[in-house]
Amino acid sequence: MKIAFDYQIFGWQVYGGVSRYVYELAAQLASACEQDVAVIAPLHVNQYLINAPVKVDVKGVSVPQLPKTGKIYAAINWLFFKLLVHKFRPDIVHETYYSISRTAPKGAKVILTVYDMIHERFSDYFVENDYASSIKASAVARADHVICISAQTKQDLIEVLGVDPSKISVIHLGFNLTSQARSAAAIKPLRPFLLYVGSRGGYKNFEGLLKAYASSPQLKSDFDLICFGGGVFSDNEKALMQQLGVSIDRVSQVPGNDALLAEYYQSASAFVYPSLYEGFGIPPLEAMSFDCPVVCSNVSSIPEVVGDAAEMFNPYDTGSIRTAIECVVSDSQLREVLVGRGRERIKLFSWERCAQETLDVYRKVLA
Repeated sequence: MKIAFDYQIFGWQVYGGVSRYVYELAAQLASACEQDVAVIAPLHVNQYLINAPVKVDVKGVSVPQLPKTGKIYAAINWLFFKLLVHKFRPDIVHETYYSISRTAPKGAKVILTVYDMIHERFSDYFVENDYASSIKASAVARADHVICISAQTKQDLIEVLGVDPSKISVIHLGFNLTSQARSAAAIKPLRPFLLYVGSRGGYKNFEGLLKAYASSPQLKSDFDLICFGGGVFSDNEKALMQQLGVSIDRVSQVPGNDALLAEYYQSASAFVYPSLYEGFGIPPLEAMSFDCPVVCSNVSSIPEVVGDAAEMFNPYDTGSIRTAIECVVSDSQLREVLVGRGRERIKLFSWERCAQETLDVYRKVLA
């Protein structure tokens, strides 16, 4: 079977969950599943393709940064993709993001992955003239088959767009941060800390976590709050901390790579995931893989991912967030239970399984 992944996500995402998923899927399909796989990305900026530990056949060249002439850049990618995909002659074209126009050549089947329905469920967090939802609807309508990364995303897709359930398959993601060395943590925090990972805006509900932290004398006195990634704190975030009476030296933002993130997971007293919605959510699995107790929201796909291996809270209730965190950091027996359950839970998720189930979908569609 000849499988092609298009250029879309690799043309603009340097790092990120979607491009990580597509890279891991392509690598596993080529190596473990022994399929003829190509990533056709004429001009790409993605670091997973450039520095991949498992190489994939990339038809294209890397560029140092996104050109300012975005329309010309997009036109070049579109034109050369058409030429290269016609030469490759794939049986399957797996579109890596949502586009209005079909990228696959005539005769090839189109597979599309829908990652979440955040734009549709939380439209207030996006600009008024955001066209993501309409473009997604168009891409879903013309795809031969749709993969959703959680049952929650499938349910949302059916409810919002009325898609025939027989056109949708649910395939959970994998994770591989455990490939990082499990050496003794190099970081030396002055105090115990709670860990938050990733972007902090809107539905990610960092504001809710900050309010819960600020409302707890125990958490404020005994624990720092470390935010890994997501960029430096905005002026609004700093103003909120000041308003809540949270000292800036107790809440910090740390940049870094996967190796450093692994060390923070190993050293944290708990990992907190307060999101209002996730299409899947890989960070809780990463935390579990490093024996870090997980405290997380009880909404959207998050319970589907964590099972009984996390202490959950209502993310819309500051008191619920606070109580759940305090319960975990104060109870060593509960932490041991969560760690043990986490070790079992992560066995259910791998990129190898994700690739094999995706290959099964390809075969079904071609048949």
